Amino acid sequence: MKLEQHLSVCVLLLLYGTQSTNGGNILVWYTEGSHWINMKPVLETLVDRGHQVTVLVPSTSMFMNSSEPSRFGYEPFNVSFSMETIEEFFEEYLHFSMYEMDHMNYLQIYIRYMDLMKVDIQFTLKYLDGVLKSETIMKKLKEGKYDLLLSDPVYPGSDLVADILGIPLVFSFRFSLAHNWERYCGQLPAPPSFVPGAMSKLTDKMNFSERVWNFLFYALQDVVTDYIYWQELDKYYSEVKGAPISACEMMGRADMWLMRTYWDFDFPRPFLPNFKFVGGIHCRPAKPLPEDMEEFVQSSGDAGIVVFTLGSFIKNITAEKGNMIASALAQIPQKVLWRYGGEKPATLGANTRIYDWIPQNDLLGHPKTRAFITHGGTNGIYEAIYHGVPMVGLPMFADQPDNMVHMKAKGAAVIADLNFMKTEDLRDAFNAVINDKSYKENVMQLSRIFHDRPVSPRDEAVFWIEFTMRNKGAEHLRVQAHELTWYQYHNLDVLAFLLTIVLLLVFLFIKTCSFCFRRCCGRKGQMKRKAE
Repeated sequence: MKLEQHLSVCVLLLLYGTQSTNGGNILVWYTEGSHWINMKPVLETLVDRGHQVTVLVPSTSMFMNSSEPSRFGYEPFNVSFSMETIEEFFEEYLHFSMYEMDHMNYLQIYIRYMDLMKVDIQFTLKYLDGVLKSETIMKKLKEGKYDLLLSDPVYPGSDLVADILGIPLVFSFRFSLAHNWERYCGQLPAPPSFVPGAMSKLTDKMNFSERVWNFLFYALQDVVTDYIYWQELDKYYSEVKGAPISACEMMGRADMWLMRTYWDFDFPRPFLPNFKFVGGIHCRPAKPLPEDMEEFVQSSGDAGIVVFTLGSFIKNITAEKGNMIASALAQIPQKVLWRYGGEKPATLGANTRIYDWIPQNDLLGHPKTRAFITHGGTNGIYEAIYHGVPMVGLPMFADQPDNMVHMKAKGAAVIADLNFMKTEDLRDAFNAVINDKSYKENVMQLSRIFHDRPVSPRDEAVFWIEFTMRNKGAEHLRVQAHELTWYQYHNLDVLAFLLTIVLLLVFLFIKTCSFCFRRCCGRKGQMKRKAE
């Protein structure tokens, strides 16, 4: 028996050693914010499995820090603008999204949005300059002998670098504007009749007017994306390659698309073999809370607690909004843990504590948590789904309003408008999700769907990354639609051909009938004249 145990241990050690020896060399594209939060657990798992991971990091970054201790390597590169410049732009974008947008008509919103996006694309191209136009960085990357490039394409250029290095490319991201990247570049089917455009605030159950709006929304977003995004990238890519090239076609060469959603969050839709839905990569069981925080949580008794955070970007709101929110929180029986960086509200109740930082996942997993007040970021929503906590949404910008519409449609959340709500509106929203059992039941159903998978989302993501490395790409999963023109894809050439045949047959039929009619009438006329 002991001999068998020793042999088993030896076999396991041998397998582990083999795994480490055969580990791949992975290059990771730079990203920011919640995108980086999603990427890190995957990278840590890849390191655990014996792979070498190198992350490109810009000299100016809000979240990535190449000097901090890490289990993977960093490759820093320089950019030509300061942190202050990024922060000023982001503050401008937040102010537009949080305070200006609700007071504008659609035309004003789109004009302002396009102005902001024109500035944003210039930032992204300067990031790209720091990699592609640096001889030192490109020399290191070419000498690195990487097996794969892993990228969140929120910052463009990874497809171009993968092409230059001649290595497979795997994308990991949430969505693109109106699903433009997925539909056009990845060829993912998205019928506007039941697949709502990203950020359209629609569900998959649309009436006629909503389907009209969704159809127009797709078209409008495509025009905006082409005008602001693709034209600039096409010009940049063509300059680098020395020949005209489509950035969208280059993006479409990605071997695998790891989408950070799942059917607990998203609405059912068609997908392709190289699209894998792996939402909730970062979710994990709750850890024990700090001692002082646990003491406050336990003091809530049977009423329980409410967790409140507006994410890592929103550290402050106006004093008026802060007082209004604090007043609403003071009227509920639960204890509240509020992550807030602004001035302490005058109306703050004894049941509410303010923190500069809170362990969000660990609080959501605590048995005394009754509700989650959230800005609607995908990461926070997935942690709430993972732990089965109903939500009150205060969405502000980007995908947040759309995310909360998904949760409301699934019966797991109530949405409040930060700009127009009153104290009693917010209080009623809290009471609804806490006291109406349907919200808890619905979010628990979503949680069961999340957990009922053959493998965890993180392990699935890692599997497909390793699969792509093992097979030197995933060309066999890439649909032929990439090689078709738009009119071939929609069979317009076939329809034109068939229509031509039908029209030709109708024409021949009419001509034949006309000929027969003339012959018949002509003979009758001749016979009549002969009879006379």
